[in-house]
Amino acid sequence: MLGSTHGTLTTDLRARVSACGEPSRQAVHSTAAPSAADGDALDVSGRPLHAATPDLDRLFRPETVAVIGASDAEGRPNSGITRQLMAWAERVGARLHPVHPSRDTVFGRRCFPTVDAIAEQIDLAVLLVADPLPLIEELDRAKVKFAVAFASGFAETGTEGAAAQLRLSAAVRRSGLRLLGPNTNLNAFEPFRQDLAGPAIALITQSGHQGRPLYALQELGIRLSHWAPTGNEADLEASDFISYFARRPEVGAIAAYIEGIKDGRSFLLASDRAARNGVPVVAVKVGRTEAGARTAASHTGKLTGADTVVDAAMRQFGVIRVDGLDQLQDTATLLARAKPPTAEGVVVYSISGGTGAHFCDLATAAGLRLPTLSTAKQAELHQWIPEYLDVANPVDNGGHPVGDWRGRKIIDALLADPSVGVLICPITGPFPPMSDRLAQDLVDAAEASEKLVCVVWGSPVGTEDAYRRVLLGSSRVATFRTFGNCINAVHAYLEHHRFTAGYRSPFEEAPRTPSPSFRKAQALIRPGQQLSEHAAKQLLRAYGIRVPREQLVTSAAAAVRAAGQVGYPVVMKASAPQLAHKTELGLVKVGLTSASQIRDTYRELTDIARFEGIEMDGILVCQMIERGVEMMVGVTQDPLFGPTVTVGLGGVLVEVLRDTTVRVPPFGEEETRRMLGELRGHALLEGVRGTPPADVDALVEVVLRTQRMALELGEDLAELDVNPLMVLPRGQGAVALDALARCR
Repeated sequence: MLGSTHGTLTTDLRARVSACGEPSRQAVHSTAAPSAADGDALDVSGRPLHAATPDLDRLFRPETVAVIGASDAEGRPNSGITRQLMAWAERVGARLHPVHPSRDTVFGRRCFPTVDAIAEQIDLAVLLVADPLPLIEELDRAKVKFAVAFASGFAETGTEGAAAQLRLSAAVRRSGLRLLGPNTNLNAFEPFRQDLAGPAIALITQSGHQGRPLYALQELGIRLSHWAPTGNEADLEASDFISYFARRPEVGAIAAYIEGIKDGRSFLLASDRAARNGVPVVAVKVGRTEAGARTAASHTGKLTGADTVVDAAMRQFGVIRVDGLDQLQDTATLLARAKPPTAEGVVVYSISGGTGAHFCDLATAAGLRLPTLSTAKQAELHQWIPEYLDVANPVDNGGHPVGDWRGRKIIDALLADPSVGVLICPITGPFPPMSDRLAQDLVDAAEASEKLVCVVWGSPVGTEDAYRRVLLGSSRVATFRTFGNCINAVHAYLEHHRFTAGYRSPFEEAPRTPSPSFRKAQALIRPGQQLSEHAAKQLLRAYGIRVPREQLVTSAAAAVRAAGQVGYPVVMKASAPQLAHKTELGLVKVGLTSASQIRDTYRELTDIARFEGIEMDGILVCQMIERGVEMMVGVTQDPLFGPTVTVGLGGVLVEVLRDTTVRVPPFGEEETRRMLGELRGHALLEGVRGTPPADVDALVEVVLRTQRMALELGEDLAELDVNPLMVLPRGQGAVALDALARCR
């Protein structure tokens, strides 16, 4: 089957999709084919379908630690690090052994010349040396499980450093050791408060300093369980820690600061594991402004920049991407601590009509649903709120009720509404004693309810008792300092639970063996060449993607005969390898209705091609198809994730409209429909201004067949651009009117 095909895909449509690529046990993949020993561990492209989760318990909670390069010399950096590691080892109950070839003792402890000289097996070796490479063999011989390398001067410094890091990585792979670093720091060995209860945040950072704001959350009563500063990731990478943390029972959310993804498939598999376990991953991924476009002949290659692919991959697997460290703090905290929603409706409760209106504008624009409260609920609220105030949502209490017994009654009534899953109370500034009582009522109501209660405390001071003691003292109230962070976090919270509730891993149904289509398509591949339109369409035909009736001709007389067989009116187009944009050169003529027009057009096209120096393989005489929605579907190769599939509005304005979305295989029918829903022009598929609805099922089928092609041909297919793909009215299918394919 083509990835996950659960959802609304009809049985008939599913059968048609599978027909292009029902796994053939006899088929042989030319590149990266799974071996018999691998079984179902690899997909049809040779990429893994499962990721082993490393057991990192002994990294974070070792029983024995060796500090290689330990020192107690006054003023030496290693001395301060050694002292900090000794304090950490004492906190976690580990036995620490200093190692130095020329010292007998370090800080009064016996010092060993080598790791081999230590009588017990070492769980963790901390390498306080400039070059960790020479130590890897010794650590492997001593069966050390983990090592941490602080040394810098590797890939972050340029070509020579990158080569040194490759040598280090190779040495680690040959050993039984797992390495954190190089170019990491002491963040993993920081003290974590043990007096805080509830689900914790596990932190991953590739830049240690960027994790400081989240580490400081402990001072606000928010529990942190782990900090993994991954550094250059010569071995252990962020994906390993996501997989590990997603299985830890104490972890309520994973917060990550990521500068670069080491391996795209590993990241997807780790994110998939977190999604299956229902553990939210919130990430800052830098690089939004880096130039991601690559020089390419097709439209798709120009539209799918590297950061676009990363963003899509995160969205596809439920990773919540945020921009700022403040958003990372607030969103991760909310997701770690809040229980699943009982409803998706949000009610805004304020003491000011202006505050409520302002907040609702922002919340609605962000996609939150603010249901109008029922007439009965509004009547109930008006028992305590003056009749002239609006309580439909937002609920404006006018201020006075929060100062007495009515305040709690109002909050309880709102939380009792079955359409409400989240209550948000924006308090733009303190107004004691009323704000103190309001804060306490919100906390008391939240403690008695399963629903999420959020408060925005807008005071820039932040030292008020109602804020510091009352609101921050409760783990059941999510407290924010800005409207924006509150809205974004609540949106992420609702979206996360909506996503995970229906999540099914696409890796479970990813194709594992090539389809019968693969052999046909493979025969059409021309290494290093761009295929002509005619050849590219044959590639589509091999995977069951419909193309117009057409004939490739090499004379005017043959063109006239072809037009009669295809049926007037027809389209005539030049066909040649390396010919990417025919329209701009005048090499496409449409609406031809007579033999004389065919002959004249044949001469005109050949003359233009001769003038432009284009060596044609012929002229295409094609069936003319006018009625439908012009879409585009494409494939590009991403250096991190491999093949990607793009879909969007097509036609000659594709690069102007730039209305596209992208996914990383494998994905199924439900994700394909989600792609279509992300397009700004999605309404065109539903029918506008009297036009009939388009055959969306057929479009979905084309996308899934294109994905299958991308997976099976792998890197052999460098790029594919189907534009336009004419999606006909419902029930009539979709036809690829033009195609461009470039082979590696």
